[in-house]
Amino acid sequence: MEKEKFIGLDHLRAVAILLVLVYHYRMFDHPGWIDIIGWIGWTGVDLFFVLSGFLISNQLLREIREHQTISLKSFFTKRFFRIIPPYVFTLSLYFCFPAFREREALPPLWKFLSFTQNYGLDVINQGTFSHAWSLCIEEQFYLALPILLLLLIRLKSIKYLKAGIVLLLISTLLLRVFSWGEYIIPHLETDLFWKQWYINIYYPTYTRLDGLAIGVLIGYLYQYSAQFKTVINKNGNRLLLAGILAVSFSLWFCTDQYSLQASTFGFTLVACSYGILVAGTISKTSILSRKSNFFTAQLAALSYSVYLSHKGIIHMIQLFLRANKVSISDTVTLVICFIICIVAGLCYRYGIEKPSAAIKNKILINSLNRLNNFKNKY
Repeated sequence: MEKEKFIGLDHLRAVAILLVLVYHYRMFDHPGWIDIIGWIGWTGVDLFFVLSGFLISNQLLREIREHQTISLKSFFTKRFFRIIPPYVFTLSLYFCFPAFREREALPPLWKFLSFTQNYGLDVINQGTFSHAWSLCIEEQFYLALPILLLLLIRLKSIKYLKAGIVLLLISTLLLRVFSWGEYIIPHLETDLFWKQWYINIYYPTYTRLDGLAIGVLIGYLYQYSAQFKTVINKNGNRLLLAGILAVSFSLWFCTDQYSLQASTFGFTLVACSYGILVAGTISKTSILSRKSNFFTAQLAALSYSVYLSHKGIIHMIQLFLRANKVSISDTVTLVICFIICIVAGLCYRYGIEKPSAAIKNKILINSLNRLNNFKNKY
């Protein structure tokens, strides 16, 4: 089964990692203009969620459509060697080298290893490597989705996936409404507001499934709806424009990220807006799908390793500059930090990701050869 390429999505993945970098740079010494544009960067994670939801579901649903099953061994092998080695290396840096920590305190190691760090995450007092919360949600998603799809295959109910996604979106929104009333309202005027907001609204998996759900919905429609593919392939640039306008509106709607409207309906609105943008980007007539760009392709390929390491890298660079009394403008420091983050990403690629991919490919090839030998024998 040849993997379908969506070169346009590289542009969106590059945008997503730049949004995250700009947003997180605000926690360090930064130029004033970062505060003006940096607040929109929190949506970079939501864009990553939509992209992941689409790419993973499209891969699995295509396999179901062509083979009526899913190879869990193949899927989890690919995910393991793509995600775990760089993650474990970054964890080692945080736990073995305190100078790498951008904040003082780390959550317990077991929460990182079990990918449950996003539950009860006290970002105020244990904010080091806090950005791994989104990886926890994605790993839980990678575990649940293929198993759910296999269950639907067994029940001959794959057609009900669309209705299930809509129900999931509604449930996620209602859980945020409930959490706001139960945990946030009692602390609106207290110092505990921020802690409660992050713990009960922003970080839990059950309140942040909008982006992944929208991505899966697009993946389902792309594989099972000829009409959907026809519409997006005829209207690629119109969908891009609609997506840009929708994202702009959703950012206006969520101007105050911590408000009631942003905390309840905002995440769904942002996810749907990015979903329109993704649908336009995968269209064959979209301007973004016609030609690859070296910069965005490379930045997209490095986005995972940059995401893992960027806070520690920025912290160490600024620490070094202050210790050596190097006086340069905040904007120049930002450029230096971003460049070194990309260099670190390249080190991850050649030192960790490529060797891991070689081991993964060897395991998959050996498994395929054993399967073919078994078929030939019997």
